[in-house]
Amino acid sequence: MSPSSSRLTIPQLPVSLTTLRTPTRLTNLTKPQFLTLTLDLLRTTLLLLFLLRLTTKTFLQLRGYGLVGTATQFYRYVRRRCYTVFLRLPFVAPKVKAELDKTLLELEKKLVPTGPGVKVYSTLPEQGWSVEDVRGELDGISGMEHTSWETGRVSGAVYHGGAELAGLQEKAFGLFGVSNPIHPDVFPGVRKMEAEVVAMVGGLFNAPAGGAGVSTSGGTESILMACLAARQKALAERGVREPEMVVPETGHAAFRKAGEYFGIKVHLVACPAPSYRVHIPSVARLINSNTVLLVGSAPNFPHGIIDDIPALSRLALKGGKVAGAKGAINLHVDCCLGSFLMPFLARTGFPCPEFDFRVPGVTSISVDTHKYGFAPKGNSVVVYRTKDLRRYQYYVCPDWSGGVYASPGIAGSRPGALIAGCWASLMRMGADGYGDTCLKIVSARQRIEDAVREHEGLRHSLAVVGKPLVSVLAFHARPAASPENRVDIYDVADGMSRRGWHLNALQDPAAMHVAVTLPIVAAVEDLVRDLELVVGECRGKVQEGKKGDAAALYGVAGALPDKSIVRELAGGFLDTLYKT
Repeated sequence: MSPSSSRLTIPQLPVSLTTLRTPTRLTNLTKPQFLTLTLDLLRTTLLLLFLLRLTTKTFLQLRGYGLVGTATQFYRYVRRRCYTVFLRLPFVAPKVKAELDKTLLELEKKLVPTGPGVKVYSTLPEQGWSVEDVRGELDGISGMEHTSWETGRVSGAVYHGGAELAGLQEKAFGLFGVSNPIHPDVFPGVRKMEAEVVAMVGGLFNAPAGGAGVSTSGGTESILMACLAARQKALAERGVREPEMVVPETGHAAFRKAGEYFGIKVHLVACPAPSYRVHIPSVARLINSNTVLLVGSAPNFPHGIIDDIPALSRLALKGGKVAGAKGAINLHVDCCLGSFLMPFLARTGFPCPEFDFRVPGVTSISVDTHKYGFAPKGNSVVVYRTKDLRRYQYYVCPDWSGGVYASPGIAGSRPGALIAGCWASLMRMGADGYGDTCLKIVSARQRIEDAVREHEGLRHSLAVVGKPLVSVLAFHARPAASPENRVDIYDVADGMSRRGWHLNALQDPAAMHVAVTLPIVAAVEDLVRDLELVVGECRGKVQEGKKGDAAALYGVAGALPDKSIVRELAGGFLDTLYKT
């Protein structure tokens, strides 16, 4: 065979590829050829970027949740979507709507008073009422039938510090009713009191010398601000545009709210039995370059359990390197419910794990002064380790036609009267007063816990969730109970409601809890007695009778794979709040 016949024939490549070998040929390309080459390069680059992004997200998903966890998430997604389609079928949707309308109508009948003795005012009166008429109507409205929180039959909700403190708050309201902190030059006293409240709270939680804080309208706003500050810090310092935060599944719903409001992806981490604390290895696996915030509770709302804050601190300090941060990832401790109890646990002889700014990785703490600080409702504080961290929650508009606008948080105008009431409450109570209330409240929680764990009429049917240390005690039906001792916890919740108690039903797992307040302290023996009676009535009757309100909402709705029905019910409930 001749040399020429042994040569391989190489197919002619497209111009867009052959020209890559010889850059000088670019000058010889025609305009259409050059555009073709450019488009090919652009398509290739976009494809590579897409594949890189997809690969990265897949890797992070598998690292964070594992193969089994990812498969479980996918199964739940498919199941939820299939159920959604089922609910929208022509022969199903009308029935679902009819049931929803019926339920919402019943809810409206309960919440919106009607009848011959009820007067409704939905338009402004043509002539203003006399002072006597207004006072008379106020007395009538305040006397409407309600759950008796005054006698200690309401879990949480009302954190009352006593009649004397309430009178002091009324005095503060009268003096500062028109004040507004947005005008510190007009109301210097309010500015002074707000700064002092923030400083006192920071000191109580061992904020360092450079610590700073802001007062807010409540725990939700404090949490929102901490999440916003973490997002803005990561954006400014690391260029994070797809922020993520890692939250215990028992963490307050405000963190999920912040995720939805501020575009932060929320990773929920299990809090498994028997400790019911956030699972630290799972948190570690979920940290990546987009992580802006880790979260722990001290304690959480559902079960009153304190997460392992030192372990989360180590992850936050170490996680900064994983995330490419200059320093640590932000770690927020939600102490809204613990508020003025947590700092006094050790002082009053109760066990207390490390949770505040003495833990080096903690960057922010939310504290509700209107809970166990007994301040008027609408008071909370978010404290930061440094002033620089606080600045990330500020809003400044330098070029508004109305002038330079600056506010420390979401609100612009704020009620100075609430700040004055908070300041007065803190000054009246003092460290000795808060220490005394901590001793009473935590001792009452311990009394209920001992009853559930030890009383013959309770321990065979109920079990305490984890090891609570503060004011909240949660319990569920004992899973290994014999048939004659078995109870449905939601039946127990309904039974307590019929006896005048307003306790909290929980889901995932099915349980109920008591958040002890000062009024409950005086009624704790009545609560234990009624709980024993109700459990006795429910024991061995799990399958009998029609389910009550708690079971209908949590037992049935909680089991639905698609939560759209629950959302509709909740939306209808919120609509009902504004019906006259």
